Amino acid sequence: MNFLNFSFEYPYAFLILILFFVCLKFCKTKGISFYFPNISLLEKASKSSMLLINSLKFLSVLFLVIALSSPIKKDDVNIKNDEGYEISLILDASGSMIEANKFAIVKNIVTDFVDKREHDRLGLSIFADFAYVAIPLTYDKNSIKRLLSKIEVGIAGRQRTALNEALFLSSNLFKTSKSKNKIAILLTDGIDNTNTIPLDVAISTAKKYGIKVYTIGVGTPGDFNPAVLQEIAKQTDAKYFYADTIQGLKDIYSTINKLEKSEIKAEKYVKKTYFYQYFLALALLFFMAYFYMSNKE
Repeated sequence: MNFLNFSFEYPYAFLILILFFVCLKFCKTKGISFYFPNISLLEKASKSSMLLINSLKFLSVLFLVIALSSPIKKDDVNIKNDEGYEISLILDASGSMIEANKFAIVKNIVTDFVDKREHDRLGLSIFADFAYVAIPLTYDKNSIKRLLSKIEVGIAGRQRTALNEALFLSSNLFKTSKSKNKIAILLTDGIDNTNTIPLDVAISTAKKYGIKVYTIGVGTPGDFNPAVLQEIAKQTDAKYFYADTIQGLKDIYSTINKLEKSEIKAEKYVKKTYFYQYFLALALLFFMAYFYMSNKE
């Protein structure tokens, strides 16, 4: 818990404590006086109980004053704007991605990319023998990173590459989107060989929802079809990239991050959490204990 976020709405209420101590000094009640021959022994006997009573009185007033000062905790809360970026990450998890530890490298680079998109909604789709949406568009970056850390090659099969299906399903994530900035980043080291969705249907669906699809081919050009990836990028007004090194792949995601840099800042408001009720409850408890001990004496 960050105690630096705590403050008091009415700090001047603590001046009541000064008044309390002044009254203790000058506002003592007068009662009937009794004189005993062994007054010193009586004072010693009652000293401990009076100390307890005075402590209860002080704590009662102290917690009441704290309650009156209204302790609060302030937190900055971001309100995301529908005009911000929405980004679909589409990753090839087919069997060939296990070669040269490609998939693990891609996951690390994509995780870093997710961290940089502070105010955007992101989604994650995976494809191999079939395609599926792992996480719909969300502001919850932690859930995306957690899932990325757990996904392994073979989670959607190992033998085939449902690239067109992945693009089609991912594009449908934007059906109800109000954002003016929609992009998808499709990474693959293979060629579509499932024939579940025609390429032109996948591309037209992306264009229908105004999605710019950046395509990335990894490995060697013989593994994937550069012409297909170039066509997808060209038809959706985006760019095609090719990477055969780790640094090259890092540079590609960095370039896309710069090309689609969001200038829209999240709106903020201050959320106040009140804690006066806890101190008020403590004050009442100590008052009850004080009156009990006073009457007992």
